[in-house]
Amino acid sequence: MAIIRRWRVLTLAAVAALVIAGSGLASYYYVVAMGSQRLVTGDDSRRFRLQHGESLARVAAWLADEGLIRYAWRLRVYGRITGTAHRLQAGEYLIEPGMTVATLMGAMVRGDVVSYRITVIEGWRFERMLEAIHAHEAVDATLDDASTEEVMASIGAEGEHPEGRFLPQTYKFPRGTTDKALLRRAYTAMQQILTEAWEQRQEGLPLDSPYQALTLASIIEKETAVPEERRRIAGVFVRRLNRGMRLQTDPTVIYGMGTGYDGNISRRDLRRDTPYNTYTRHGLPPTPIALPGEASVRAAVDPAEGEALYFVAKGDDKSHYFSETLQEHNRAVQRYQRQ
Repeated sequence: MAIIRRWRVLTLAAVAALVIAGSGLASYYYVVAMGSQRLVTGDDSRRFRLQHGESLARVAAWLADEGLIRYAWRLRVYGRITGTAHRLQAGEYLIEPGMTVATLMGAMVRGDVVSYRITVIEGWRFERMLEAIHAHEAVDATLDDASTEEVMASIGAEGEHPEGRFLPQTYKFPRGTTDKALLRRAYTAMQQILTEAWEQRQEGLPLDSPYQALTLASIIEKETAVPEERRRIAGVFVRRLNRGMRLQTDPTVIYGMGTGYDGNISRRDLRRDTPYNTYTRHGLPPTPIALPGEASVRAAVDPAEGEALYFVAKGDDKSHYFSETLQEHNRAVQRYQRQ
């Protein structure tokens, strides 16, 4: 009898296990089947904002009311069964035609929010960068009424001149990112590039600090748009500094003119002394004059060897003619100015 009872117990246990396994398997296939069902209606992509603390039930109801999805209950049930209903991340999401329950839910759980971009161009001034940030429709402006000093203090750079301090490149960010956050990213990126470049600098440069390298890099950035010329132009400026020659570069004069620059520069402008006039003053200007790109920063601390002390723009291709003597340079100026 004991053997029969044990056999019955084992049989019941086996049956129970099969029922549970079958139930689990059925639940698994139910989740897979529900998750694979098309949820999104329409043929156009749409965006929606998921706020912090918002429940899945409320999100599903709103999406259905707006006609963005069909059958709100499927989203709710799927979230409950998979245990993801309370793991939604706030942000802006893209609903695309053909999305299933699983793909939409997965996006909200992973935080696959819509990404925006802003490109800061090499050679821009800081004020131009700030204008572009504040003009972007996905940026939350918190510093639009702040002074330059207040802007720099807000990112932990109190007392620093802003020009040149931010790295030009393309930045990706979600909607709602603040101007302060973007500026801090660009500032930190430039600090990293400048520190690395300075540690790898050539020996014997007439530069006393990374900031002077940044200032030289900004001049290089404004002088050429031809990548192959950056190190050659850096070499010209380094040789002039080493020999005690004035840099005599127009972009510094233009920067010193401020709002007085109307697109033209005259001999009178070249003679008018300002802290940025490298025709009237020796050495580097007191601050950078633009936002230099990484290539210009690296060129400033790794100038090309050579003997050239002068260069002049050749024309439409934006390249330059390099000269070793003033006589050769003057002839080049006359030749290319006529062209």
